Amino acid sequence: MELANRVQSLTPSSTLAITAQAKALKAEGHDVIGLGAGEPDFNTPAHILDAAKRAMDEGLTKYTPAGGIPELKNAISAKLKRDQNLTYTNEQIIVTTGAKHALFTLFQVLLNKGDEVIVPAPYWVSYPEQIKLAEGKPVIVTADESNNFKITPEQLKASISEHTKAVVINSPSNPTGMMYSEKELQALGQVCLDNDILIISDEIYEKLVYTSEEHISIAQLSEELYNQTVIINGVSKSHSMTGWRIGFAAGNKTIIKAMSNMASHSTSNPTSIAQYAALAAYIGSDEDVTKMREAFKERLDVLYDKLTSIPGVECVKPSGAFYLFPNVQKAAESGGFSDVDEWVKALLDQEKVALVPGSGFGSPQNVRLSYATSLDQLEKAADRIKQFVNNHQS
Repeated sequence: MELANRVQSLTPSSTLAITAQAKALKAEGHDVIGLGAGEPDFNTPAHILDAAKRAMDEGLTKYTPAGGIPELKNAISAKLKRDQNLTYTNEQIIVTTGAKHALFTLFQVLLNKGDEVIVPAPYWVSYPEQIKLAEGKPVIVTADESNNFKITPEQLKASISEHTKAVVINSPSNPTGMMYSEKELQALGQVCLDNDILIISDEIYEKLVYTSEEHISIAQLSEELYNQTVIINGVSKSHSMTGWRIGFAAGNKTIIKAMSNMASHSTSNPTSIAQYAALAAYIGSDEDVTKMREAFKERLDVLYDKLTSIPGVECVKPSGAFYLFPNVQKAAESGGFSDVDEWVKALLDQEKVALVPGSGFGSPQNVRLSYATSLDQLEKAADRIKQFVNNHQS
């Protein structure tokens, strides 16, 4: 039986593929260091686990409203007011089965066939695929590495056509870890306002920032930008809750209502127990979040210094998230490899270090390393990469 065109055009996730390959090698008994995972290596904080247990004990295991329980919407509203000084009613918030589901549902309710969404590259692997699944067209705009992987207002303006419906802004970014400043967001936002383009602001890494520069949501810069923006966020990265699958979208109530209607026919509702766990995350202490961020900052500093000492490896130091995105084109060429993808495969085969090739993120000269693993493992991985590069010097 022939499958639908929409799935035949999809590109498999490079992050999941490399993770599966690393797990297979581990199962064979190899000492593999996997740096492909896009999730914190810390357990979910105890007070959140306790809240989930209480929810089960109290029988809170039934259907909930499709858009999420009111208590969690209230907590999300309070979080947005506390962190970004933004005011949203419950009608402007939908709780989803992860931030990925929020994005997927948003594209489904926004896009008609042929509608365009501007996606800065490097990009998270699922943005283009989700746009294609909604029969839209991803318009890729490559951000220059010399500009810290951030697009300019001029690039944004040049990519707009009569079919442009939205632009995705991910700050801090996966895979680069780069973060837009207030001034940069203001300039991009003005282009969107001038051309009536919806801004999809993916802020899932907002709590993981390692510089003195604060995370800014584009929605907080003006009333006009607030009205033009849909915020995507969740507890996966901030509270180490990737498996709980709770995210949210906040924005125009007409869009949010449409998303809720669609969710009612797809997932019915986010898992009830996970919603009560997320409620505890948003109303509880941020002490564990702070500890996790401090650990990531230490790992970033150590790994960055070790990587940039390797010949042919160049890297812009990120502001947030938990990834490094070094350019290894020179190392690959010097080692006689045809491209970076081949270099990544050889590194895994020979030194048992799993990285994600940048081709999956729209940047084939780079690789993504997650430092969401122990400092000891990161140092070992850096040493193995250095040995691999030295062994292949021409």
